Amino acid sequence: MADNTAQRQWSKWLFHGVVWAILLALPLFSILPGRPILDVKDYLHYAVMVISFMAVFYVNWFLLIPRFLFSRKWALFLLWNLALIMAVMAVTHLLYRFLMPPMDTIRPMWGLRIRFLIGNTFLYLLVVMASVAVKMTGEWYRMDSLRKDLEKSRTEAELQNLKSQLNPHFLFNTLNNIYSLIQIDGGRAQEAVHDLGQLLRHVLYDSAEDYVSVQKEMDFIRDYVALMRIRLPRQATLELNLPEHPSARPVAPLLFISPIENAFKHGISNEQASFIRIAIREEEDRLVCDIRNSNFPKADGDRSGSGIGLKNLEQRLEMIYPGRYTFASGVEGDEYHSHLEVPL
Repeated sequence: MADNTAQRQWSKWLFHGVVWAILLALPLFSILPGRPILDVKDYLHYAVMVISFMAVFYVNWFLLIPRFLFSRKWALFLLWNLALIMAVMAVTHLLYRFLMPPMDTIRPMWGLRIRFLIGNTFLYLLVVMASVAVKMTGEWYRMDSLRKDLEKSRTEAELQNLKSQLNPHFLFNTLNNIYSLIQIDGGRAQEAVHDLGQLLRHVLYDSAEDYVSVQKEMDFIRDYVALMRIRLPRQATLELNLPEHPSARPVAPLLFISPIENAFKHGISNEQASFIRIAIREEEDRLVCDIRNSNFPKADGDRSGSGIGLKNLEQRLEMIYPGRYTFASGVEGDEYHSHLEVPL
């Protein structure tokens, strides 16, 4: 961020230098009838005028605009500018009179002097307005850039917070399964603990990245479903269809685990026939997940680990793929359906 700021400052002052250089060089390329290039005396008159413009411009830039305009002291800003313009015009007049006196001695009429004074004042006011316009535009861009940097930092912090919520939630559900298996088959429970170690490697390390490959995410889902299959009752059926050859295209990690967890939690009954069907496929530029399960919602008293996953998912989707994802879930007849699409 510091390098970008320094580069922007350098570019800004380079632009200023180029503009003033063009203004100072402009008369040298002007072709007037009978006089293709200004002589030294005429050019010095012109250069002094441009330098006086620079003085008014940068006194406003560095002093008057920050001190009075930004604090909305409009009257003081106007009065100080009028005083500045009068002082610069007086100094410019003295330079013209004593350093570069005119060749003729004819004094202009008072009417001409007043018109000249008004015309010059108007030019200096135009310089003041140019300084205000450039300064305010630069300040707007600076504040907008700062706002975007702060928004990015806030979003990254929120994403990290959501991930930190997801990991214990995932671990809680998986440990519940292993606990049930310990009472049934100690040998299989040991294998499940080993498998859990592999899953946690993905959750704790791979998911720390912004994106993982589709292949790695599909391997994680396959291993997770195998672990969750442990505690399924005999009358429950489970179908899992994943891409046969998942690609290496990037996708945000752990997006599909929440609806899958939800299906296992609310789609299985220990007394009645139940089912879970999970289908994930790669389309041209999207990854699509469809989950259907029988609907056996938990009682209000059984909320272990619930209420985190799907809400967490929607927040992450809005941060990672704003306006580019599709997510819908709800009861359809006696089934519960979840549909999620994310861009690749």
